[in-house]
Amino acid sequence: MGPAPAYAESVLVVFSDLDGTLLDPATYDFSAAQPALDALRKSAIPLVLVSSKTRAEMEHWRRRLGNAHPFVVENGGAIYAPEGYFPFDLPGAVRRQGYQVIEFGKPYAELVHALEEAAKETRTPVLGFYRMTVGQIRRRTALPLALARLAKQREYDEPFTISGKARPEPLLEALERRGLRWTRGGRFYHVLGDNDKARAASTLIELYRRVHRNLRTVGLGDAWNDVSFLRLMDEAFLLLSPAAREIQAAVPGARITSAPGPWGWNEAVLSLLHAPPRSEMVP
Repeated sequence: MGPAPAYAESVLVVFSDLDGTLLDPATYDFSAAQPALDALRKSAIPLVLVSSKTRAEMEHWRRRLGNAHPFVVENGGAIYAPEGYFPFDLPGAVRRQGYQVIEFGKPYAELVHALEEAAKETRTPVLGFYRMTVGQIRRRTALPLALARLAKQREYDEPFTISGKARPEPLLEALERRGLRWTRGGRFYHVLGDNDKARAASTLIELYRRVHRNLRTVGLGDAWNDVSFLRLMDEAFLLLSPAAREIQAAVPGARITSAPGPWGWNEAVLSLLHAPPRSEMVP
């Protein structure tokens, strides 16, 4: 193995969701967060992206962000750590295309089959990504066409919507009876296996602690599927949104930013690095 990476002297690791958090929920722009991104890079503080996005999507955004740190895909379906990033082999990892990969999620085909069965059993009209065309995904997400194609390349998590006025509870209960989990992001429900963002984030925290024992973790998110990993953090931020107060009740001690999306993300991260008065945040 090569020398330990630059984070070895850092006591801080930042874990962040993407959509609606670092990325604007409508435009996917992150330019408002550039000052904080630059400050993290200058201080050699790792930024670990924790998202419902696919590996293909995450690689796109990591290139755009200039990010070289591990990342979590599809609501905790897997951790992708660049080969040689940690000065040891990752327990249970497989090597794939320049990464050490720790997989937690069930195969995608199993999730799709279970969703179809549960929908038929409960007579719930659902529309999953597996049935959507790239054009439909583009219209529902406002993603550019190229990114909508990447969003269909799923491995561990199936996003879906429930049509009309159908109640979601019967379907969600049917998924649970099949031993599956579900969560809800900003736009879609998601069905997944025995994984969530918390399990992946917890594993990464332990890996970082093998390098630096005095670790301090900070998490940023905006939706219900972020709650599980935000609860693990030493400090958590919720990006301002109509649901922020309700979500805050599930994350004790979380602070709500005074602005949404990348503007709030910038505010929160700079507050960690420069310690402005706490009154700048919504209590």
